[in-house]
Amino acid sequence: MNKPRVSVFRKEHFNAAHRLYNPNWSDEKNERVFGKCSNRNYHGHNYDLIVQVTGPIDPETGYVIDMKYLSDVVKELIIDRFDHKNLNQDTVDFQDLNPSAENIAIVIYQLIRDQLDPSLDLKIRLYETERNFVEFPAS
Repeated sequence: MNKPRVSVFRKEHFNAAHRLYNPNWSDEKNERVFGKCSNRNYHGHNYDLIVQVTGPIDPETGYVIDMKYLSDVVKELIIDRFDHKNLNQDTVDFQDLNPSAENIAIVIYQLIRDQLDPSLDLKIRLYETERNFVEFPAS
């Protein structure tokens, strides 16, 4: 019989500024495509991050994953890295990558994935606003 798989979730919050633009485009095209998000002086968001880890329950601990460990990983690799930063200017992750919510979610996934047991599934849900969010990987 297969072991039941359970999902556990860690919710975090960080604030960051960014500018969406393509350096190969004119200012006019960037403004047409990205609107106010292409403001040369940047703009910010209060991001809500939900990290979902899914896997079998360890019979010795009763855990899918130690939530303290997951909390520490998220704090060290994501919150300390992105909170109160200008993603375009202050992080290496977005030097050559447009910091859209989609790309931020993928970067967060890649940073956390290597810290987890391969038997565990990872999903990132990133809220850029109360009404706009992305998930990676897609369902």
